[in-house]
Amino acid sequence: MRLRDLGVSARGLSCRQSFIHDSTISTGDFLSEPRTVRGTFTALVLIGFFARLSYGMARTPLLALFAKSLGASSAAIGLAVGMSTVTGIFFKAPAGTLSDIYGRRAALLAATIIFGLMPFTYVLVNDYRLLVVIRFFHGFATAIYGPVAMAVIMDIAGERKGELVGTYSSAGMLGGLLAAPLGGGLLSLLGGDAPSLAVFKQIYLIIGVLGSVSLGLVFLLWGRLPSRASPEPPTMMGIMRKFREDVWAVVTDTQVLLTSSMEGVQNLTVGALEAFLPVYVTVTAGLTSFHAGVLWGVQLVVLIFLKPIMGSVSDRRGRKPMITAGMIICLVTFILYPLTRDFVLLCGLTMVFGLGESMVTSSTAAMVAEQTKARGFGTSMGVFGSLWDIGHASGPILMGLLLSRLDYVPAFGVISLILLAATALFQLFVKTSPGAA
Repeated sequence: MRLRDLGVSARGLSCRQSFIHDSTISTGDFLSEPRTVRGTFTALVLIGFFARLSYGMARTPLLALFAKSLGASSAAIGLAVGMSTVTGIFFKAPAGTLSDIYGRRAALLAATIIFGLMPFTYVLVNDYRLLVVIRFFHGFATAIYGPVAMAVIMDIAGERKGELVGTYSSAGMLGGLLAAPLGGGLLSLLGGDAPSLAVFKQIYLIIGVLGSVSLGLVFLLWGRLPSRASPEPPTMMGIMRKFREDVWAVVTDTQVLLTSSMEGVQNLTVGALEAFLPVYVTVTAGLTSFHAGVLWGVQLVVLIFLKPIMGSVSDRRGRKPMITAGMIICLVTFILYPLTRDFVLLCGLTMVFGLGESMVTSSTAAMVAEQTKARGFGTSMGVFGSLWDIGHASGPILMGLLLSRLDYVPAFGVISLILLAATALFQLFVKTSPGAA
């Protein structure tokens, strides 16, 4: 099978036959056509790097501090940070379905257009309510790109799903690694301890230029991106039928839902930290915005190095033990954050948290792909991404509400208890996966 056959409608003559699991490249095919597959994988890595660089700079630690400078309350800061992932909750599954039907390449182009153009709109912001609206539309970039890129990887990975998911994620995180300290450093350099709104807007213009690089790379690497639309133009009824059937196959599968929810619950802590760790570090711990950026960068370094390793281990040893152990590590380290003010200790705590996150996130998507009965990885990865976003969006919002009534320690404790309950349910009701069976 050639890579072009990895697109939509690999067998079918209609939208209902648009993509089925046995069209996925096997390990033997992967090894027999290394140049073709590696070309596609390299293209995804390069595009994802610059997309994550621009999107990460726009988010952490810049966004929370921008909202705070606009006079936003703790709850409003959480809403601004979480709004972009709210978009993904509603649109990742449809985006995945459309990529099953029309091909991955067109969907990737749409995502990078948003990555490139939306950062320029931040210069219009003088009120945090407009910032919330812009964040909603900026979220379409990851709502489209995330499930489509993951579907391409599942198309080509064969039995190496955990390893390739981990490697791709790590490559994208290189952009995020640079984004956090670069954003925080620019803010400290241009604005000092009390940056004005004009300084924030200057930085968002820079972010827009970086985001446009990902759009240029899509055109430059156009021939390496898989796309094969249906031989016959699909009807709207056919599209809706496929979407309904595939979503129903996913949401009625308890195993898939519980597995997907594990990453969603784990991302509850990630979203909360993205929104309020910069505020905690600069206000309560008495450190600078640069320290906040470096702290987040430390976590990304750990993820970059460990996700491919943890993914490969889950391919060989099974997904469930990795997910369970990772969740326990995350909930223990999360509750310790508000008890720590020393920068070195915060860095150490973040490294251990990153270990737990790498164990969970390198295994869940692969486990879902092995469990799902949907006729196409686009829809299943979209539903998985939507549940991921529910957790990510809920983290800042829930933490903002908790901090409006509680101190940091009990607020962090409530979220840690949620992780503990979810881990217990997963351990009790999800069957053990042997890895890439």
